[in-house]
Amino acid sequence: MLYQLGVIFFLALLLMAIARVIAVKLALIDKPSVRKQHQGHIPLSGGIAIYLSVVLFSFRQPDGIPHMAVYLGCVTALLLLGMLDDRFELPVAPRMTVQGGLALVMMLVAGMQLSSLGHLWGDDAVQLGYGALLMTPLAVWGAINAYNMVDGIDGQLGMLCCVTLAGLAALFALDGHLAAVLWCLSLIATLAAYLLFNLGVLGRRYQIFMGDAGSMVMGFTVLWLLLTATQGEDAVMRPVGALWLIAVPLMDMASVMLRRIVRRRSPFRADRDHLHHVLIRRGFSARQALAISGLLAMVLAAFGLFGELLALQENLMLAAFLLCSGGYFLLGREPRRTRMASGSPAADR
Repeated sequence: MLYQLGVIFFLALLLMAIARVIAVKLALIDKPSVRKQHQGHIPLSGGIAIYLSVVLFSFRQPDGIPHMAVYLGCVTALLLLGMLDDRFELPVAPRMTVQGGLALVMMLVAGMQLSSLGHLWGDDAVQLGYGALLMTPLAVWGAINAYNMVDGIDGQLGMLCCVTLAGLAALFALDGHLAAVLWCLSLIATLAAYLLFNLGVLGRRYQIFMGDAGSMVMGFTVLWLLLTATQGEDAVMRPVGALWLIAVPLMDMASVMLRRIVRRRSPFRADRDHLHHVLIRRGFSARQALAISGLLAMVLAAFGLFGELLALQENLMLAAFLLCSGGYFLLGREPRRTRMASGSPAADR
């Protein structure tokens, strides 16, 4: 397994370099602006390389996730949608329409849907029935946009995805689903290669960003794996446990959108009120903000894993999650500082 993961890692490095050239040719470049305060024009090629890596190791691991052909078709559509959004900044409506259509494909073609919420109260599991036709598209939109919105400083999206995938790999391993374990670890190896470019380890001149194409592909992939892990007879965890594995992206999206609504603004209008923005305004550097958000994600994911291993009551785990979400919301409402960190000029975007 280590040999295979090493091959995937070095192949992903090569694909990152190739995709960087492709992005420049297609004018998929992130330029500095009032909201995006990085330096230089950065290729939005991370998503392209991750997609190509996924396609390649899907041939090697066709049983890594269920309904592989449908999954690949969906992420291909999302990649193209994300590339168009990176290039032309599409309005919200067409993006949500395509994402909702892919949710229908998930349900009707692959049978992948959010049909059970687990034993949140009483002895019987909460079954959604026809409500799954509404809840599944909401889950797709939520996952994609949560990972899209949290991608604000170098390394954050890749790191948070790795935390979620590591938690899933552990749960799949405990239940003996080795093919799914290898799939999750392969994605982590690919993201590790991306992080070397994104964090400037190989030099700032070779830096790349994930882009909307990458955040859409990763958000959808994480949701597909979470549905695999929580739904059906082969489930390896309870639905409430999944909330803890994606806690930081989910809490951040919910908190930011709620604050926008309270201010009578569109919940989809970009601003600088995400956790990493708040931390930077309080004097932390971008790298310190990355470390704090990463540590928070690992602590919350660890709680979810221990909750699953110890079989804590699902209603208590949900109550704890809502309590943490409230604390996360209050953290972002504290007084802001205008001073911005200068430790990493290209990091905050």
